[in-house]
Amino acid sequence: MNTTDAVTFWDGVYAARPAVRGPRPNVRLTETVTGLPPGDALDLGCGNGGDALWLAGQGWRVTATDISAVAVERLAALARSHDLGERVLPVRHDLHESFPSGGFDLVCAHYLHTPFALDRATVLRSAAHALRPGGRLLVVDHGSAAPWSWDQDPDTRYPSPREVATGIGLDPATWTVERAEALRRIATGPGGRTAEVTDHVLLIRRTG
Repeated sequence: MNTTDAVTFWDGVYAARPAVRGPRPNVRLTETVTGLPPGDALDLGCGNGGDALWLAGQGWRVTATDISAVAVERLAALARSHDLGERVLPVRHDLHESFPSGGFDLVCAHYLHTPFALDRATVLRSAAHALRPGGRLLVVDHGSAAPWSWDQDPDTRYPSPREVATGIGLDPATWTVERAEALRRIATGPGGRTAEVTDHVLLIRRTG
């Protein structure tokens, strides 16, 4: 599967969904970031834009990326409608080929899963290197599949947060794992449907 396939797939995923006027942030983001001093944030795989908009509302300057131009254009319009256009910079990136430039105090990657070729370890290593000293990388992965997920493969394996950290291969003299947990919650999907899901939460801080 090539890049064109990935773009077509993700554009189709977002185009098939109605635009959300008030997308909600991910709970693992709000519980982790609340109380941190705002700075520059990078949202990898911004999707509907709930995380980017919430961060901007908390005073962060947010670069929000997605492979889907549909998602990026919708977020740009949403940011303007929420008077957050100056704090949110939506940009299209295929992380298989490019990574946003700049230094950040926070990089978040929520559910950065795809059926297409993506060297996640390299992407997350780039994210860690993009952190300023004291900055944090928050990686939240699926630990289970919700009934409405596009991925219903029963053979899908969900690496633990520690396995993800090991795969990134960061020097412990410069980066510290602050949190590596599997947490359950009740998720709400399309049409208000709910289900219990597991999140794999990894929080890494750049200390040097």
